[in-house]
Amino acid sequence: MTSTQLTAEEFPQPSPKVRSRLTLLYHFNRVQVPEITLSEAAFVHRLWAMFGRAYGRKTEPVSDWDEFLRRLHALDAFVAAACLEGDEDAWQLLLFDARLGGADQRLIDALRSRAVRLYPGNEERQNSAVEDFWGSLLVSDSPDSIPLLQRYDGLRPLGPWLVTVFQNRHVSLLRGRHHHGQALEEDDLLPEPDPLPADASPIWHEAFREAAREWLAHIADAEELLLLGLLWRYRLSQREAAKLLGVHEGTVSRRIKSLAQKCREFIVERLRQMDWPGDDLDRLLYAEMAEVLFEEPRLAADALARQLHRLGKSIPAPLDNAPSSA
Repeated sequence: MTSTQLTAEEFPQPSPKVRSRLTLLYHFNRVQVPEITLSEAAFVHRLWAMFGRAYGRKTEPVSDWDEFLRRLHALDAFVAAACLEGDEDAWQLLLFDARLGGADQRLIDALRSRAVRLYPGNEERQNSAVEDFWGSLLVSDSPDSIPLLQRYDGLRPLGPWLVTVFQNRHVSLLRGRHHHGQALEEDDLLPEPDPLPADASPIWHEAFREAAREWLAHIADAEELLLLGLLWRYRLSQREAAKLLGVHEGTVSRRIKSLAQKCREFIVERLRQMDWPGDDLDRLLYAEMAEVLFEEPRLAADALARQLHRLGKSIPAPLDNAPSSA
């Protein structure tokens, strides 16, 4: 049974102690954003629904309310609840006032940036992609689906989660596999990173991003980036990529493993030159690599299309024949 099918009676009920914590959490959030006027009852109602989704997740579900509250991004959950309740100040905070990551970028700008890369040169499609996304946050795409914002479970930062949902949604649309929005599930999102170690200060996240950008911009060759772009940006399977490039599937698999290893070794060497104290690069990979790949100009859709054109090939029809308007 999926989280959207769970009823309140089918997951653990909060104890009196937990209910007191919910009240404290509500007032803590009200102090943080006093401009948002959300009642405690409405907040608890929305939080209850988030717990149901977190409890019914396919990967890393929460087992009880204590675990849910430990992992909860409390202020993000409060803002999401207020948006679902129609609070205009909450929408203002989410779209324009909040900032995303080290780039200090507004959510609205992050989505527009994604749209430009997804639909290069098509300003009408870029604008409609962002505008249509707002509608789908509160209104379901079809009678048997739920609005996207109601899928938020509070276990991931809200802004980056929405950017990833937008990206995945439009990659699916470009591939003709959206099925009226039903293909996008919470567990299709990027892997949730493990808690960072105590010595993982922001300097290492920035150092990782700089090293990854250097490798992509100056070290990786065009053939490697083309393969990476086909698998990452267009989400082709290794078999689909091999067929497009006219090589054996095993060749694609070996090239991808080699590419990942060379990139990893380059980044580790750069970090060690800075006396990096860590041993496990996976946490930084999960936290930063997706953003680096999305922003790399050599992996933009138009750059990949030009490279394929030089090889006498083109992106398969479901990818390059996206409609010009919504």
